[in-house]
Amino acid sequence: MINILKKIFFNKFDTSEKPKIYFAPGRINIIGEHIDYNGGYVLPMSINLGTYAAVNFREDNLINFVSYNFKDNFLLNEHELKFNSEHNWANYPKGVISVFEEAGFRINKGFNVLYHGNLPKGAGLSSSASIELVTAVMLNDLFDFKIDMLDLVKFSKKAENEYMGLNCGIMDQFAIGMGKKNHSILLDSNSLEFEYIPMNLGNYTFLITNSMKVRKLVESKYNERQNECNTALKLLQKELIINNLCQLSVEDFNLVEYIFDENIKKRTLHVVSENQRTKKAAEFLKNNDLHSLGELLNQSHLSLKNNYEVTGYELDTLQEISVKQDGVIGSRMTGAGFGGCTITLIDKSKVDDFIKNVEVEYTKKTGLEPEFYIVESEDMARKIC
Repeated sequence: MINILKKIFFNKFDTSEKPKIYFAPGRINIIGEHIDYNGGYVLPMSINLGTYAAVNFREDNLINFVSYNFKDNFLLNEHELKFNSEHNWANYPKGVISVFEEAGFRINKGFNVLYHGNLPKGAGLSSSASIELVTAVMLNDLFDFKIDMLDLVKFSKKAENEYMGLNCGIMDQFAIGMGKKNHSILLDSNSLEFEYIPMNLGNYTFLITNSMKVRKLVESKYNERQNECNTALKLLQKELIINNLCQLSVEDFNLVEYIFDENIKKRTLHVVSENQRTKKAAEFLKNNDLHSLGELLNQSHLSLKNNYEVTGYELDTLQEISVKQDGVIGSRMTGAGFGGCTITLIDKSKVDDFIKNVEVEYTKKTGLEPEFYIVESEDMARKIC
């Protein structure tokens, strides 16, 4: 990949200077969905699909963004960092640059940067956070800012929240910036305390299935769900001393659910039960109890379907087909939902049959042709060469 990227870079830019190359992985969230913005525990894993950036300095102060995936480029100056819908994908790295400069880290020299990603767009594997983190790591190294990784994670989240307008939690950026090969991360999204959990899956693996139902997250009901959770928290704070929804146990929820209307009650039930499932999942992984983990994946999907209502026909169909296949011990949607991917915990020897069977049945029911990815865990965003 590195040699190919260099060749593409020299073809795109009129330069003889060898580029520096950076990589940021994507991520799957094993369990703990829609609770990172509610102060809960999440269990993501960075994966070996992601975003590459090849870059060198220019002689002027212009920034030249080029994407190999989208076949377009934007030559901008430092005064063109405001959000512009016509700049499409380039708004993500522009947002990161804007956050750096707001924090006093001056980008005082122009550069050419070529982005190339192998994450499926709009699939819920965090392609946006991947391009944000690869940009942050790149800027930090190019300009020798000496910013630690956790702050780069926070900068990237701020770009997503304030520049792109998506009220996401910190999970995606944290998983990509702090990932560790052969491990997942049990992250307390409230305190940012975390623990690396070994991934000893033995004969099993996580298989990603892309439903091919593309969702545009900023335009989805993601922000609406967050607003509903904020409503639930305000109601609870009239009864309890509580700072976030995930401080509420399932048992306590059962005592106070009468204060909610039906809609808010369902949203809150998902949050508190998913937080509990995530903590259990980490213990099951530590004890190599994969069948119990698989059951939690199934429970998570049902809660996301029935209580949080973020799945939809395609993801539900895909999950229902998946859990019926030989060798599968659990499956659920991963990511924000409204389309995107499922993750399935499956016996490695059954993967080929799974792909054949699911492709036929899912396409018959939805008219969409799914894509499949066997992924491995990966280390954090970093400079490659």
